[in-house]
Amino acid sequence: MSAALAVTIPLINPNENEAHLAALHVKHGQAVKSGTLLATLETTKSTFELIAEADGFVAGLQAQPGGKLRAGALFCYLAPTPDWEAPKAEEKRSQPGEVPEGLRITQPALLLAQQEGLDLSQLPVGPIITEAQVRAALGGAKAADSEIPPGVAASNAVLVYGGGGHGKAVIDLMRAAGSYTPAGVLDDGRQPGEQVLDVPVLGGQGLLSALRAAGSRLAANAVGGIGAMSSRIHVFEILRGAGFEFPSLVHPSAVLEPSVQLNDGGQVFPHAYIGSDAQIGFGGIINTGAVVSHDCVLADMVNLAPGAILAGGVQVGQGALIGMGVTVNLGVKIGAGARVGNSATVKGDVPPGGVVRAGAIWPN
Repeated sequence: MSAALAVTIPLINPNENEAHLAALHVKHGQAVKSGTLLATLETTKSTFELIAEADGFVAGLQAQPGGKLRAGALFCYLAPTPDWEAPKAEEKRSQPGEVPEGLRITQPALLLAQQEGLDLSQLPVGPIITEAQVRAALGGAKAADSEIPPGVAASNAVLVYGGGGHGKAVIDLMRAAGSYTPAGVLDDGRQPGEQVLDVPVLGGQGLLSALRAAGSRLAANAVGGIGAMSSRIHVFEILRGAGFEFPSLVHPSAVLEPSVQLNDGGQVFPHAYIGSDAQIGFGGIINTGAVVSHDCVLADMVNLAPGAILAGGVQVGQGALIGMGVTVNLGVKIGAGARVGNSATVKGDVPPGGVVRAGAIWPN
């Protein structure tokens, strides 16, 4: 090996652009052979063993067990000699292949983008990016945005940002609520003229300024953010930056006690229940059949999945994700950015950024 080989973090799960470093099996300066186990990485769904692809000496290693590592980020170098020095941190620039915050991309698509030097910040946040979409971006292919349709400036017209499964659910929710009408779908991963249910795709993010200039003012964030709430948060930032407002949508079968505080952008799906004096922050999702008991406080952009149950007085921090069928005991605090896996039972506080595995009893 005549030059140092950079070892980067792979995208293990397209819904999660970060992995936890569960175990570090080498140290700085260690000689390794091709096939040597360097580290064990974990996501909420799988475990991955990072293997050396060449002989060399470990250099530039800064990761620590228990830390979070972003897909595409540098893990270490495999150097040709033990005295080889890695570039100083302050001299390094952003890695061209590093995955931006909130981007969801398949492993083949990420590898292709990195090989071709594609700027990943040019890809849309929200939909999962496929290899075909990367090839289209490399070739400069871009669908022309459709003309602005009539009716987008109506007082009850709402743009739906995201044309995936949650987008369909939001369209049905909007129609069931009856106060608003879907004016069109925005999704960089779909072609203008496609249909989501029977709502036309107007274009992508690049159409926002033209729509706002045409008088459109309401938008619904239809990126659910499962596995990577940063994608949903980023969409709100895009829409806010373009000057849009966010109506709250409540299904007629949901029950909200009169004292509930539901902030802008909230989405409450069929048969959900929100109890007395509960507070739901900006952009919160209370999904089908979920229960938020009395005096619960949910910060901004919390996602409560179908069938989750919060007992009284539970507090949930910003951007936390509570999975399907989760049970959270009375008075428990769940920190910002935490993820609680499906069917877990939470009996004690979860720290910010903490991960409770699916089916687990927390704390163990």
